[in-house]
Order: sequence, then C-alpha cells, then structure tokens
Amino acid sequence: MTTLIKNALIIPMTKRNFFFTGDILIKDGKIARAEKNIEEKADEVIDASSMIALPSFVNAHTHLSMVLMRNYKDTCENLQAWLSEIFPIEDKLNDEDIYQSSRLGCAELIDSGCTVFADMYFNAWETVKAVKEAGIRGIIGQTFMNDGNDAEWRIKNLSPRILEAIGDDDMFRLDAAVHAVYTATPDCYRVAAEWVKERGVYLNTHLSETKKENDDCMKTYGMSPAALIESTGAFSVPAYAAHSVYLSDEDMDILSRNHVSAVYNPSSNMKLASGVAKIREMKAKGINIALGTDGASSNNNLSMIKEMNIGALLQTVSTMTPSAATPYDILEMATINGAKAIGLDKRIGTIECGKDADITLINTDDVNMSPLNDPLSALVFSADRKNVDTVFCRGRKVKEHGLLTTIDKNEAISKTKERWEDILKR
Repeated sequence: MTTLIKNALIIPMTKRNFFFTGDILIKDGKIARAEKNIEEKADEVIDASSMIALPSFVNAHTHLSMVLMRNYKDTCENLQAWLSEIFPIEDKLNDEDIYQSSRLGCAELIDSGCTVFADMYFNAWETVKAVKEAGIRGIIGQTFMNDGNDAEWRIKNLSPRILEAIGDDDMFRLDAAVHAVYTATPDCYRVAAEWVKERGVYLNTHLSETKKENDDCMKTYGMSPAALIESTGAFSVPAYAAHSVYLSDEDMDILSRNHVSAVYNPSSNMKLASGVAKIREMKAKGINIALGTDGASSNNNLSMIKEMNIGALLQTVSTMTPSAATPYDILEMATINGAKAIGLDKRIGTIECGKDADITLINTDDVNMSPLNDPLSALVFSADRKNVDTVFCRGRKVKEHGLLTTIDKNEAISKTKERWEDILKR
C-alpha cells in the first residue's frame, strides 16, 4: 500500500524552525520520500494543500484509564489531598473498567493527533488490548509501589500477564513504572532497576512533583528525590521522569549526567498547584525535555495540542520572557524529544526517509488558523483538536477527515460512562 501526500506544508522536526511545501510518500508503513514535487504513482493520493504535516505527537507521560475520574474532585488543595480522594476509587477498579476507559483514552489521543503514549497504571493487560484495537503505540508501565518484596511479587505475578497481552507486537514495550519516592522504597527502585537492566527497557517515575515530596524526602533520607533515586541505581538504566518541578542545580546535574529525560506536565502542575518546571535551566544543562498530559483526572484531557499551548504560555508568564520556550522548543518536546525520552527516536518523531509513517495532518483552512503567517506559532498558539484532520500510525489512517477509523467514539463514551456509574455504586 502506497500513499502520496501532496502539497503539504511539512514541518519535519529535523532542523530548527525549518519547514517547506512538498510531498510525502508512504510505502508499507514507512516514509519513503519527503521532498518537493514527488512524481510517483500511489494507491492513494491526498491533496494536503491546506494542511500542515508534522510528526504525530508523543505523550510521554499519562495514566490513560484515569479518563474515568475526569472532572472529579477538581478543587482539592494539593496533590496529596487529591490523591487521598483518588486512591480509594482506584482500589475499586476492575479489568473491564480499565479496558473501556483505555478505549476512550485512545480515542482522545488519536483525535488530537497523538499516536504513542507512555503509561503508568494498573491492570495494564487491559490497556494493551484497547491500544491494539486503536492501532496506535503503547509504552506500557508495569507499576511498582511499596517495597522490594512487593516489587518482586509484581514482576512474578503481573508482568507475565502484560507480556502475554503484548505478545510479539513491536508497537508495544513494557517499562518499569515506579510511582514515586513517597510510595516506593529505595529497595523497590533497586528491584525495578534490575528488572529494567535484565530486559533492556526503560524506567519511568514521578520526580519532584511537589515541594512536600522534596521536603519529606530530605527529612526521611537526607537527600532529594533525584539523589535518592540515583543512589538506588535506578538512573543508571535508561529513564524518564515526569514533572521534575522542584529540581535544584545538583538535581539537574544528576539528570544530565545520567541522560534522564524530564517530562513537562504543565496543565497538571497548574491544576494541582504543584509548581512550574524550570525548562530553561534544564535545557541549559543539556537535559532532554519531553511533554506529557498526565492523566485526564488531573489535566482534565489528553490533548497534546492544548498541552503545547499551556506549556508555552506558562513558561512565558513564569519567567516574564516570551522566548523562554519558543514554539519550536515546544514542538520538539511534543515530537522528537518525546520520542527520544521513550527510546523511539530511531523509528518516529521526525518526518525522515526510513522512519515509520506516524504523521498528523493539521487543517489550516479554519477561522482559528487564518491567516497562517508562522506555522510554528499557529500550531502552538492557535491550533485546536478540531484542526486535526488525518492521523497516520505506521502508515495506517487511524483518523481520516476528522473521523476516527479504528474506535467507535460514541460507544467508547457510553461504555466508559456506564463503568463510572457502576464504580460509584461499589
């Protein structure tokens, strides 16, 4: 199957602030050519004259099934107060809850131009099932909490179920998702890191999300969360760390020397009054910075387009410097930097020959995008989910002309509503 996208304004994310009008040829799920005036026969030709073509978005940190708790307990004073309301709900969840809410989460990701996400949640075998139906990629997290013994139990009893669900499908990878230093002991991190090393995968964790997390860690262990995690060996394996708000210079040095990526979660950090990540300072230290929505219970959606907008504006107002995170900086976080964070940058994240055809077409012929002027600014400051016209994942259209092709959106909505109503009765 070959598809030729003609006359698109292509932002390949290969060179800073670079874009051009041209064509993209997709063959067998891969980008065969991306250049001006491709004259080659194809099974399908798409006229993208009014479209921006860019790599599909990478959501580098989320909890997909938490769409269940969207718009629930939104006025808690802080993260700890919010978690005290969320944890009791999570204790009630079953496989069907996770499956149906994962389908809704996948629909929302695709609808906003995202084709891969890094997840941290429970009963992940059900999420895998939903993601396979959706036809996108999943970096699935084997959650780790509590102590080392509990970590060993999860490896023995839960991981095989997730791996069985994945099978030999290379659209997935199972990473270690250690929740945080306030829910997991150093031994838990050590066991998880050894498991990561044995399997050649990545470690995913929340890091320094709140001041309380940092203060409590200093009182308990005499060191910051970053220093504590490094001491366990959990940063000696490939790792990415969500939030990374309260990082000292020394903490940033830890991330930099261990090549740990930071995942910026601006909406969640604002909503839970957690703080503002120091993007400029981390970038100056050479830290790779990705972008993630967090869960839809603390965001309250999974739109990477919205996250780009808020992420740029938050850096501007917090630093009083409009150039603190330029549109291109933000687009990098949402595409190639996200791919680097989760170790997929050789396969996705840019529009280049040989890479998988994970491509999103954004319709610019709408009131909120006209006149276009600077397409980079338009994507970050003007675009909305409604502008996402067509989404490819490995060359397969998972959204076409505004309609999802792999998931029945209305069914996903109704089924998730049914699950939530049932949960509230338990």
